Amino acid sequence: MKKSDFITIIVVAAVVCGFAFIPGAWDWFNTTTANHGLLMSFFKFAILGTFGEMLALRIREGIYLKKGFGLLPKMLVWGVLGVVIASAMTIFKTGTGALLEKGFHLENAVKWIDSTDLNWHKFVAALCTSVLMNTLFAPVFMTFHKITDIHIAETGGTLKGFFSNPLKIRETLSKKINWDIQYGFVFAKTIPLFWYPAHTITFLLPPTLQVLFAAFLGVALGVILSIKK
Repeated sequence: MKKSDFITIIVVAAVVCGFAFIPGAWDWFNTTTANHGLLMSFFKFAILGTFGEMLALRIREGIYLKKGFGLLPKMLVWGVLGVVIASAMTIFKTGTGALLEKGFHLENAVKWIDSTDLNWHKFVAALCTSVLMNTLFAPVFMTFHKITDIHIAETGGTLKGFFSNPLKIRETLSKKINWDIQYGFVFAKTIPLFWYPAHTITFLLPPTLQVLFAAFLGVALGVILSIKK
């Protein structure tokens, strides 16, 4: 174990202990999340999503950071994507409830999704929400994230390079993405085997914890993808 591993463990433990033992810390977190949901989503994903990529780099290459990694651009992209994900979660929760009620005549489906009780009704609503969101939204989200990753790598990992060069979306889609991995593994395997069940659990949680748990899933996915590589 390297010195950087000890530092990482200490920082993570300090954050966890802070929320666990500092009076009012958890209440502040819940209140701020309820009042400023999108802003908190930005910071949750900026920190945890980037940390997931750092863990993946540690597993692959033995270090958490390297030249060209693009710490600040990655945090910015993850933050923006966090806002998008939080918005998508709200949209799909609302839309799934309406679909179940009007399309499948399941009365009170909207109430199932918003309920804090853990029961089969809540589970069915959470599963349907997860399947719809990950089938309709996740492939587009994942592809755009891949495009930004390639852009960060090609522009030196700096904010100046990120903003001073345009995203070459058409060229990246046609020439630079390995679709055997992107479709054959990321879409075809991680979505049904990982994201369907993972986000079902997400939608079973209280609303103030859903986005936070979704951000932690980004850390888990980083590890999964590093193992695949």
